[in-house]
Amino acid sequence: MDPQIIHALLAWTHHLCAFALLAVLLAEWCLTAQDLDATGLRHLGRLDLAYGALAGAMVVAGVARLIWGGKGWTFYSGNPLFWTKLVLFGVMGLLSVVPTLRILRWRRLARPLKAAEMQSSRRWMTAQLLLAPPLILMAALMARGIGH
Repeated sequence: MDPQIIHALLAWTHHLCAFALLAVLLAEWCLTAQDLDATGLRHLGRLDLAYGALAGAMVVAGVARLIWGGKGWTFYSGNPLFWTKLVLFGVMGLLSVVPTLRILRWRRLARPLKAAEMQSSRRWMTAQLLLAPPLILMAALMARGIGH
């Protein structure tokens, strides 16, 4: 297959996972603003599972871009914006642990939840959402060769 096609498909996969991840996180954030019954908790649990799966898929796609993409490891490894992007993504991942653990606990409790009970987890999700714009900026700058 043409290397340009491979590079484009890897970039597309990486971006698709990234934007889907943000959409799922925003859906979780919206869902936790309201009271939830058993059905709502199931939806929240499924969204959180999708969030984790998309994060994993995005990492796999990113590593594939490093290995088989057109720019290669040397383009990225020497760029501080790449490392900043990775740190931001890592912090987002760490911030997601608290809501994930709470969602698992809420589902085990199997009782309706008031929005006020989810407020703290929602703040953790807000922090993740606030890190997305600078992460996207790092990616856009890096793609244009800025930071070398």
